[in-house]
Amino acid sequence: MEDRLTREEVKRVIEGRGCARRVPIMFQKWCGPNIYDNPEHRDRLRSLLAAHPQDVQFIRWLDVPVWDAPTDDPTYRWMHGRKPDGPVSAAHDAMGPLSDWAMLDDILEHFPSPDYPGLLAFNPEENGCYRAGHWWYNYFERHWQLRGMTDALMDYYTNPEEVHRLFGALTEFYIGVMKRMKAAGADGIYVTDDLGTQTGPFFSPEIFDAFYAPYYKRQIDAAHAMGMHFWLHSCGNIDLHLPKLIDMGLDVIHPIQKFAMNAKDNVAKYGGKICFWAGFDVQQTIPYGTPEEVRAETRDMFDLYFRKDGRFMFTLGNGATPDIPIASLEALFEEAYACAWKKCRF
Repeated sequence: MEDRLTREEVKRVIEGRGCARRVPIMFQKWCGPNIYDNPEHRDRLRSLLAAHPQDVQFIRWLDVPVWDAPTDDPTYRWMHGRKPDGPVSAAHDAMGPLSDWAMLDDILEHFPSPDYPGLLAFNPEENGCYRAGHWWYNYFERHWQLRGMTDALMDYYTNPEEVHRLFGALTEFYIGVMKRMKAAGADGIYVTDDLGTQTGPFFSPEIFDAFYAPYYKRQIDAAHAMGMHFWLHSCGNIDLHLPKLIDMGLDVIHPIQKFAMNAKDNVAKYGGKICFWAGFDVQQTIPYGTPEEVRAETRDMFDLYFRKDGRFMFTLGNGATPDIPIASLEALFEEAYACAWKKCRF
């Protein structure tokens, strides 16, 4: 698409070196036609996506399976040995396969390799736009995926050394993955780690400082040493952790979740210090608001976040869901791209 932003334009925005021709927008990352069962809605969304450019391409890895390794590498998985039989009757965040830390030695001995040939699951064709290597589940999300939420939150007090051993191994693996993504043309690394609940973080600043800050710092420093930016998606209220992440050199934060964080306060405190990849609310506004309310909130967000030196990109706050009216998505796309052009004509 002719009006897709270039790599250099997006870099300039992220680094606060000035506006691009318009504000960068990446809706396709969080939105696809298959959210709808209704064929007409799928077609309307497919047309909407095709008509509006996405300014960043995402290089995705083949996420490490918990038990079921790919056929070409039986070691590319987290858990080894025999997979438990039968379905598990438990909540998603309670199904931790690493039920005993005594299993950790075996996990570390057979840790997946970032040199696995099939690591890059999707590497889009080079087209001159910014490219971000991406994976879900970084540290906290990976921790509770393996241990279950309850045990993970207890581990910081009951099994601190094991947590550090796991996070240290993850860091070495992730840095290896980052090298692979850099070689594939990545300009940035984008990871997810939902550190917050609706009202506050999952753990205290002291826990963050002890268990997360050292490893995030290593990741961010490694990305910068390779000439890449570091992006983080973190849902919920992360007010207590955000200034420390900024001090570590985090380049992009998503989404500053409405109804969990105060966007005005965060813009006032950190505008110009980090690039806000602002996410439109998917909890209340777009599923339940009218198309005109969606348009009005879009304009308000552009008014709040826009800066002449850049540091602002736009998208959805999380994955689009089937309860979002297609007319509201159309209103969001149309208003966002209109604002994106208008704001940069100052």
